[in-house]
Amino acid sequence: MTQETVKLEPLGANKDPNRTENGLGDEYDPHLHREIESPTTNSETLIHLLKGCLGTGILAMPEAFKLSGMVNGIVSTLLIGLLCTYCLHVLVKAQYLMCKRLKVALLTYPDSMKVACEMGPPFLRGFAPFAPGLTNFFLIFYQMGICCVYVVFVGKNLKYVGDVYTSQKLSLIVYMLIVFVPFVLIICIKNLKLLAPFSILANIITLITFGVVCYYIFQNLDNFSDRPAVGNLADYPLYFGTTLFSLQAVGVVIALENNMATPKSFREPFGVLNIGMGIVTVIYVGMGMMGYWRYGEIIESSITMNFPIKEVLAQVIIISYSIAIYISYGLQGFVPVQIMWSNYIAKRVEDVNEKKKAFYEYLLRIVCVILTFVLAMTVPLLGLFISLVGSFCLSALGIAFPAIIEICANWPNNSHPRTLLFWKDMLLIVVGVIGLSAGSYSAIYAIVQKLASGDY
Repeated sequence: MTQETVKLEPLGANKDPNRTENGLGDEYDPHLHREIESPTTNSETLIHLLKGCLGTGILAMPEAFKLSGMVNGIVSTLLIGLLCTYCLHVLVKAQYLMCKRLKVALLTYPDSMKVACEMGPPFLRGFAPFAPGLTNFFLIFYQMGICCVYVVFVGKNLKYVGDVYTSQKLSLIVYMLIVFVPFVLIICIKNLKLLAPFSILANIITLITFGVVCYYIFQNLDNFSDRPAVGNLADYPLYFGTTLFSLQAVGVVIALENNMATPKSFREPFGVLNIGMGIVTVIYVGMGMMGYWRYGEIIESSITMNFPIKEVLAQVIIISYSIAIYISYGLQGFVPVQIMWSNYIAKRVEDVNEKKKAFYEYLLRIVCVILTFVLAMTVPLLGLFISLVGSFCLSALGIAFPAIIEICANWPNNSHPRTLLFWKDMLLIVVGVIGLSAGSYSAIYAIVQKLASGDY
């Protein structure tokens, strides 16, 4: 969608009071023009939002609190939760404004960046053709990063249990290779409806796992004051990246809002977004605080590896949650495959027959699995990998890009250097850039140090 194909109308421009859009009023409302085959209710959207936000990141939050300190972790996680929620509001609202001006029902995230650059300040317009590619790069890197995290998580947890039953302890790489074929098989499922029953199973396992985690962490608590209130300042970027990875769900939120039966209620004060992100933030604060309170400095990158491994309950729950994460790999891997296939590969194989086209798509899926496994085997550092993905991808996708889109969507009438909105968004861009650069540097530096020392 470009300015060459759609005439842009400035925000605030006078409208003809007698003009109507399909008889639905004197202004175009994108929400009324959406054609959704199976729209979701508010409650269904809320459930999907919670599912999208509660993943492996929640089990890494206690280690994040070790990096930040107890009090600092509680306050900072609440603030980051507010920041993530606000930036999601900014993005959804800006997309709505652009859809109104373009008179289209929906815009994808990459298209939103392109359109924003086209209608924004003049110096950004030359960047418009490259904006979708940059956005897709971050989206692919983010989703592939999640897949790598899942591979490391499953491998480490299987090794944690397997070491109990093997006299000769196998390496982590061996456990990863054992599950390689199952991971290939699940990502080769192209119809997500076939994964739906397994996703329900994964949700049930996740809820049970959280219950067992609570069972273990509420036992034998030390004095709360024994935990330092503030951690080392140099470790804060790592904490920031881990927390951002855990709380930010920009891709999920866009998809959910686009598929709602009543999208106007998504951004209401007591709408789906605020309620969902409020619940998620409280859960993450609680898990981080209680996990760090219980295990202190010996907390692992996933709290499941602090469980008494010789207990059958701990073994069962670790294996079960690994299965849930394995199922989620199929869903997370679907996104980068879809982006790469739809935007870059399908158009190059249009002339081949269907059998060859299917072969190329399956080949792409297998290559994606190989890449995630190679990277996971090269850098099997769960906590640091989570921090790197969070800092590098979500500082851009979840903070800086929404602010850029809002500036452009409101340009020039409501956003220019003499407005508060402009400088507020500039502050968000600065926060995103600092988070990306400082968090990525800290994570990469720590990864190099760990790999050099062999401490992993």
